[in-house]
Amino acid sequence: MIGNLYLIPTTLGETEPLEVMPLSVKKVIEQIDYFIVENEKSARRFIKKIAPKKQQPKLILKLLDKYAIETETQTYLDVCKEGIHVGLLSEAGVPAIADPGANIVKLAHQKNIKVVPLVGPSSILMAMMSSGMNGQNFAFNGYLPIDKGERKKALKNLEKLSLDKNQSQIFIETPYRNEKMFLDLKSTLSSNTSLCIAADITLPTEYIKTYTIKDWKHQKPDLHKKPAIFIIQK
Repeated sequence: MIGNLYLIPTTLGETEPLEVMPLSVKKVIEQIDYFIVENEKSARRFIKKIAPKKQQPKLILKLLDKYAIETETQTYLDVCKEGIHVGLLSEAGVPAIADPGANIVKLAHQKNIKVVPLVGPSSILMAMMSSGMNGQNFAFNGYLPIDKGERKKALKNLEKLSLDKNQSQIFIETPYRNEKMFLDLKSTLSSNTSLCIAADITLPTEYIKTYTIKDWKHQKPDLHKKPAIFIIQK
């Protein structure tokens, strides 16, 4: 028997886990003691919240953060040879989507380890679902440049790409820079370009609105330090 690699989603904020994900996630976590995580403290907190009876001292947590050494991470799935299941746990949302873990999943395929994705909240897909924009053809672009001039250039390029391909363009920003992004969006894009802003998805403070840039100029959303998804379509 070879152990499986389970891709385990987490909540997007301080939401009760079973309000936004199925019972199957809880059942899998109760069966696994070996996890690959980005942050040990938050991972333990989530595991305790969704499976309070689980014995924390028995957990084995392997770190997959920016300091992780590749030669070490390449050994993280070796236990699967012993029939041990491994859980790849996201920091927020789903693993390997705007989140570390793709290399671990790739390694699993190379080692012929079964990859089992579990259902859970993805801020990118939930924002796309809620935007009213083209869900048949869309692209996720990650973070845009920090430099103001480069960022505005990138926005114009995405706007043109959206028009040329009839493609919704999705991107994100570090929460404390949301306000600057919003100002650049209003000053850079054409007045008839549609913009969706989806912030604090699944939380009580959830905010999802789609307007044209012209109409956004009359809006003042509170985006300060809130995780947000931006989508534009020309």
